[in-house]
Amino acid sequence: MARPGPTPAGRLSVLVTDPIIARWSGVLTSGAPRHHWMFLTEADEDTQRQAAADCDVLVCSRLSAETAAGVGARLVQVTGAGLDRVAVDALPAGTEVTTTAHHERAIAEHVLMSVMALERRLLVRDRSLRAGTWRTLATDPTVPAFRTLDTLVLGAVGLGGIGAETLRLAESWGMATLAVRGTPDAPLPEGVCPRWVGGTGELPRLLAEADVVVVSVPLSPATQGMIGAAELTAMKPDAVLVNVARGPVVDQAALHAALTAPAGTPTAIGGAALDVWWGPPSPGRTPPAEHDFTALDNVVLTPHCSGHAESTFAGRARDIAANVERFAAGTPRLGVVRSGPRTR
Repeated sequence: MARPGPTPAGRLSVLVTDPIIARWSGVLTSGAPRHHWMFLTEADEDTQRQAAADCDVLVCSRLSAETAAGVGARLVQVTGAGLDRVAVDALPAGTEVTTTAHHERAIAEHVLMSVMALERRLLVRDRSLRAGTWRTLATDPTVPAFRTLDTLVLGAVGLGGIGAETLRLAESWGMATLAVRGTPDAPLPEGVCPRWVGGTGELPRLLAEADVVVVSVPLSPATQGMIGAAELTAMKPDAVLVNVARGPVVDQAALHAALTAPAGTPTAIGGAALDVWWGPPSPGRTPPAEHDFTALDNVVLTPHCSGHAESTFAGRARDIAANVERFAAGTPRLGVVRSGPRTR
C-alpha cells in the first residue's frame, strides 16, 4: 500500500547513500532541518536496499537495477547531473527523479588549465627541472614556443551547462569559440558568443577549425564512440582534445594511436587531457584503460575530479535540501528529469 503523500507540515525520512555529498551533511540538514536524515554511506548494498524500500526521499549517486526495483521513496534525488549509473527505468512507476549540477565552472576552469599545461608542456618541464635539466627555447633550438589562449580556437562538442560555461570562460580569455549540439537552432546560453553553432552533422567542420576540442556530451548509444579515428584525423595535427564527458564517448584505441603518431603527421593530434575513463579503476588498471596513456608526455591525466570544487558540492547540497522541502510542501522541484504520481 502506498504511503500517503506528505503534507506541508509533514516530516520526511531522507536516506543518503552517497558518501561524497554526505561530507556536506551540515548544509543538507540545516537546509531542511525538520526532516529525519539517515546517512548510510558505508553500509553494504543489502542494508541500503532495505532502507531505500522504507524512506520518503532517496539521495544517491549510484543505484543498481535490483535496488531501484524495490525503492519505496517517492523522490529519488541524484547527487549529480549524470544518470548513467542510476537505473532510472527500473524504479517503480511514478517515482520522481531529480538531478543537480553546479560543477560547470569548476570543469570549465579545469579545461583551460589543462590546455595551458599541454601548450606549455608544464608537466614535462617540471619533471625535467626536478631532474636537474634546464631546457628552454633559449638553451635548445629544438624547443618550440608555446601558444597563448588568445591565439587559439576552442570548439565545444556539446553546449549544455559545461560546454556553455567553458565557452564563457574561454571567450573571457580571448579565445574564439565554435560549438556543435543536438539542437543547433535553440537559443544560445546567456553570455555565449561563438563564431558559429551547428548540429552534430557539422562536427567535421568544427574538428577541422578548432585548436582545442572539448567533449562534454552525455554518454548514450548515440554518443558512444562519437570521437573515433576519422574524427581524430579530421583534427589539426597540433590540436588538443579535452574529454570531460565520459570515457567511451572517445574511442580509446583511436585516441592512443593519434597521440603516438609522429608529430605533425595527418593522423596525429598534439595532445589530450583526460578526466574520464573507460570503466572503474581496479588493481593493475589504474588509470582504467587498456592502452598506456601514462607513458605519454603529451597528455594530462586526472581521476575524474575536474568538478570537485567546494562550490560544486555546497551548491548541490543546497539544491537537495531545497528539493526535500519542496517535496514536503508539494511545490515543484528543481532539476526534474522524471515525474508523475506513484502508482502501485
